[in-house]
Amino acid sequence: MNASLTLVSDQDAARSYLSEARKHHTQAVIAKHLGVGIRTVSRWEARQTSPPAYLVHALQQLLPFGESSPEGAFDFIDLFAGIGGLRKAFEQIDGRCVFTSEWDSYAQKTYAENFRNGHLINGDITQIEAAQIPDHDVLLAGFPCQPFSIAGVSKKNALGKAHGFACETQGTLFFDVARIIKTKRPRAFLLENVKNLVSHDKGRTFDVIRRTLTEELGYHIHYRVIDGAHFVPQHRERILIAGFREPVPFDFDALPLPPKNAHKLDEILHRTDGTEPVLEWDEGRFFDHKKKRVLDKYTLTDNLWLYLQNYAEKHRAKGNGFGFGLVTPKNTARTLSARYYKDGSEILIYQGTRKNPRRLTPRECARLMGFPDTFRIPVSDTRAYKQFGNSVVVDVMAHVAKLMQPMLEADILEPELPLRYVIA
Repeated sequence: MNASLTLVSDQDAARSYLSEARKHHTQAVIAKHLGVGIRTVSRWEARQTSPPAYLVHALQQLLPFGESSPEGAFDFIDLFAGIGGLRKAFEQIDGRCVFTSEWDSYAQKTYAENFRNGHLINGDITQIEAAQIPDHDVLLAGFPCQPFSIAGVSKKNALGKAHGFACETQGTLFFDVARIIKTKRPRAFLLENVKNLVSHDKGRTFDVIRRTLTEELGYHIHYRVIDGAHFVPQHRERILIAGFREPVPFDFDALPLPPKNAHKLDEILHRTDGTEPVLEWDEGRFFDHKKKRVLDKYTLTDNLWLYLQNYAEKHRAKGNGFGFGLVTPKNTARTLSARYYKDGSEILIYQGTRKNPRRLTPRECARLMGFPDTFRIPVSDTRAYKQFGNSVVVDVMAHVAKLMQPMLEADILEPELPLRYVIA
């Protein structure tokens, strides 16, 4: 049974989940799960008070998420899942997702709308014991990177605290990835992060990660920075770390990359020649099919356009590159930011000398990240910009998944030559 929710607004999220949960559980069961009194739940239902928004995660766990997924060639888990970009890539090679963790309730909403068969979406991974996670062949994680604090062993000993890798990674979300790998021992993992992870803190952060994965956990790792511009019209450099429990013939250099910047923005922009597809789930939010044009709300107002020009000029005078990026359909865009339309470094589409430029629509952002038009966007524009800006380029991950595929489906222990494949 699907638990598909239509949330009218951000403020209605917790109430909507509560209403859905009551279809399956008594007030007593819900109260016990949330750690509140039955009368509190009763008052929420009677609309005397409103359930706090932070309860969305807990309420969602009370809902039947969908039918069990069919068997796949291998099982994987999706940590720091966002809106499911990594999942889409590994489902394309017949993987089955058996566990998902994502703390943001709005990302959960988008994820649930697009992956309806499977399991509940778990919230904060730091609160989940590794033993509770299903066995799996592959761990996927686009983990956020926070600063690592590496204290001296002697000081830790004096304070009676743990030291070594566990100490070095404690307090970071990478620690949670490491503890799950240590407990579940998956055949392989794929980690994704920003390019600067390699140079963060003069290389010490990446060194801790590398040593934890290899020396403590005993995995064989391979890493490479790949620019999304090989596959989509966007510069987006990300480091990928592939790890294997056993020695396998994996080689990132065996991934033949298409020419960079061959893709242009006209591939992802709404088409004004009458060929723009009608997507019933978009409900005319982004494009006016009768007038064959993007909705006017995406064109910058005079005041905003003036502000962004002044902002860019101010930073040019200081000698840095902050400011908007004005592009045409024949250009490749800069990196789509999770703060798109908020941080002054917007991707703006040129609309001629007599009209202010416009921002991308969320549908165009989805296409820019490699999501198909079947991907649904059930959240506000602001939330959608953040979600796509935080996601992965699906096309990049799909090709890396394909490169990993032979190692996920067969026991290859003594490699002789790297395996290669040709991009179709």
